[in-house]
Amino acid sequence: MQDYSSELIFRLKDLHINFDKYKFYPRDENFNSAIYDSDRKLIFSTLESQNVDFNSEVYTTDSKIHFVEQPESYYLGAKYVVLEIKDDLLWFENLKKEIALFILIAFAFMVFFGYFLLKLFLKPMRDALHLLDRFIKDTTHELNTPVSAVITNVEMIDIESLDEKLARKIKRIDTGAKTISNIYEDLTYLTLNNKIISQDENINLSKIVRQRVDYFKTLADVKKIEIRTSIKEDIFIFCDNKKISKLIDNLLSNAIKYNKVKGQIKVSLQENSLIIEDSGKGMSQTQVEQLFERYTRFDKSVGGFGIGLNIVSMIAKEYNLKINVQSQEKIGTKMEVTWQK
Repeated sequence: MQDYSSELIFRLKDLHINFDKYKFYPRDENFNSAIYDSDRKLIFSTLESQNVDFNSEVYTTDSKIHFVEQPESYYLGAKYVVLEIKDDLLWFENLKKEIALFILIAFAFMVFFGYFLLKLFLKPMRDALHLLDRFIKDTTHELNTPVSAVITNVEMIDIESLDEKLARKIKRIDTGAKTISNIYEDLTYLTLNNKIISQDENINLSKIVRQRVDYFKTLADVKKIEIRTSIKEDIFIFCDNKKISKLIDNLLSNAIKYNKVKGQIKVSLQENSLIIEDSGKGMSQTQVEQLFERYTRFDKSVGGFGIGLNIVSMIAKEYNLKINVQSQEKIGTKMEVTWQK
């Protein structure tokens, strides 16, 4: 409408100068118009609307848009020039499209700029994590050989033939080595999880459970924990031997770590379930809900990184095993792993 107004004012100026030549008011098929003097009295009008709002520059009435402008010079005595066009709402549709386009461009710019800043700010953290990941991989690799050598050599010693004082020392070495070995295996599993190819087969779970209970007996003896077993013979399960052993190891390790001195652990293996129950500190319902989250530790005094049960949940998810946790504070925790036959 600004362009229409400029065009009308130019034609009014032409008429003002050449009034004797033309003597007719300029009209246009695109708009109606009117001119008013300084007292807002009508000089000439082709408007359909009767009332003009001189206090507004642009306004709408009766599906028409009005534009009020004051020319620099009073051509034909006109102080005010008023234009009127039909409001087909096309301008509103165009406005919505322009706003939508502006929002889209602004959003894309913000996403790009945010991504750039985020990448820039996170670079030190990413470098630190990469360094930590490399450190863990190198450390775990270097730990494997000496820890395995310690455990193997301790197992070759006939403890029963030693005097009691020396036997206790050997057992402490065995306990420490197995603890380090378990942590090593957890870290290896997490760092190499995506690269481990499962070798699933039909394995005798009864034998594996007995082996793992014997393996952790030394650790249980340190806290004078009694492990009671009820293992049904020849229970088979189709999965990877190392992974199911890792699952059992972490459940047994936790049952020992969070148990009390002279406590008990019950290990029960039936046709479709493995139950490991301890007489330890137990947990609240809130703690149970967070139990399988990585780096979650409810008692920092017992050590560990809070990754064992996270590994348990990963293995259980891979083999569609269900884990039911029942726990009562100061009474103990019961972990039940079930599967379909």
